[in-house]
Amino acid sequence: AQNLTLIIRAGAGYDTIDSAYAAERGIYVANCPGKNSIAVAELAIALILAIDRRIPDCVAELRAGKWNKKEYGKARGLTGRTIGILGLGAIGEAVAHRALGMEMKVLAWSRSLTEDRAEELGIARAASPIDVARHCDAVTVHLASTSETKGIVDRVFFDTMKEGALFVNTSRGELVDTAAMRAAMWVETWATVTPRW
Repeated sequence: AQNLTLIIRAGAGYDTIDSAYAAERGIYVANCPGKNSIAVAELAIALILAIDRRIPDCVAELRAGKWNKKEYGKARGLTGRTIGILGLGAIGEAVAHRALGMEMKVLAWSRSLTEDRAEELGIARAASPIDVARHCDAVTVHLASTSETKGIVDRVFFDTMKEGALFVNTSRGELVDTAAMRAAMWVETWATVTPRW
């Protein structure tokens, strides 16, 4: 029997692997789309909760010996708020399901999402990514990396987002214009030291 060398990436996509080099070396590359959908969806929801409740800041202060219950008890909360989902594949649908369970409104955009499918899922369909930015209190990105999606979250997107809206990207970095994101974060950071909910 021939010995095979194999690289398997858990989850969707294998763009983080140099598949051309692997092929030159006779190494097979495979992925397992959909196998980690729930884990990524749970991570996205957890990150949104952590940002809203400012958990990292609270933990950092606690480790420094400070307990500021009054300050870190302040949060807008997510119940009744609108979450925007860019990309409604297996992960996006899993996020929508969990957000609905938290009594959030869901507005999603995906090229393949139809009004009928949105109604079936109990969510609203956005006309465009900018529509998501305009109407949502939190946005989470779950798009595949393609030539059409590269830089889809750009300066216009961030400029259109509601004041104090939360942003999470657990997909690919190249979908977000990093300079635009930094500029948006800079404005938020210097404008106020507390969430402007």
